[in-house]
Amino acid sequence: MKDLQDGFRLETHAGRFPISKGELIAKIADKEGILCMPYDTIDREVIEAAADLRAISTYSVGYEHIDLQCTKSRGILVGYTPDVLTRATADLAFALMLDVMRRVSEGDRLIRSGGWQQVFGPCDFLGTDLETKTVGILGPGRIGLSFAEKAQAFGMKVVYHGNGRLSERQERQAGIEHVSLNQLFSESDIVSLHIPHTKRTHDMVNRSLLAKMKRGAFIVNTSRGRVINQKDLVLALQNGDLAGAALDVFYDEPLGADSPLAKMENVVLTPHMGSSTKETRENMARLAVLNLKMAMAGRRPKCAV
Repeated sequence: MKDLQDGFRLETHAGRFPISKGELIAKIADKEGILCMPYDTIDREVIEAAADLRAISTYSVGYEHIDLQCTKSRGILVGYTPDVLTRATADLAFALMLDVMRRVSEGDRLIRSGGWQQVFGPCDFLGTDLETKTVGILGPGRIGLSFAEKAQAFGMKVVYHGNGRLSERQERQAGIEHVSLNQLFSESDIVSLHIPHTKRTHDMVNRSLLAKMKRGAFIVNTSRGRVINQKDLVLALQNGDLAGAALDVFYDEPLGADSPLAKMENVVLTPHMGSSTKETRENMARLAVLNLKMAMAGRRPKCAV
């Protein structure tokens, strides 16, 4: 904020998040630049309400909330914040996997609710080992590959599938194996999702793919909620087809306590906090500001969409 105040007339939104579309349209009318959040919808209606708009910087690695066809037609420069949140998001994905497989949150709830009434025997409250298990990564981008590195440190086999295949050298260096989409879901003990939400990936993980998973397998999602058909996921969990799920993102956010997912003991939930570390958010803020300043000066942002 201090950095931006030095060179620009600055107006900020200090109310509830996200800002309403009507208020955003009213405030953007005379603005030349905007620094937005991933839950702000910057569509054609918003963009066309700002005749002087020439720069957009989003405080996120995702940019599906911005109408890129419209920005391109207007010559508006768009910046985003990749790389700086890679480790933090991969760390959370791994923490979620470890949590759901070893029943950490479930055990915490058990004690807090007074449910631990006697010492467990050798066959009570069992979790699942990570070592020797196969983890399938859907989306071998920056975060997916960082997650793969952590999984290998725990003795896991890593397979992947993506929109494009990595080179043989990249596969060899990362120690991962390419498989088909069907193989990924049928052979993996855990599937971790690291794909963007697009028209192609909307509801991509649905009843058909979930049915291919091993009985007793787990699914982890730290990408975007709408890449999974949430109703199909709930059904698979309720039927016992999956052993559990660990989710940081959801079809609609915030997720309410009345959601079926919130009532399942074998589901670990976090409130879309993949990049939520002090260090990462500071780095994201600095990069978002830098992108905006460069674009306002007519230069290509450091990280341009």
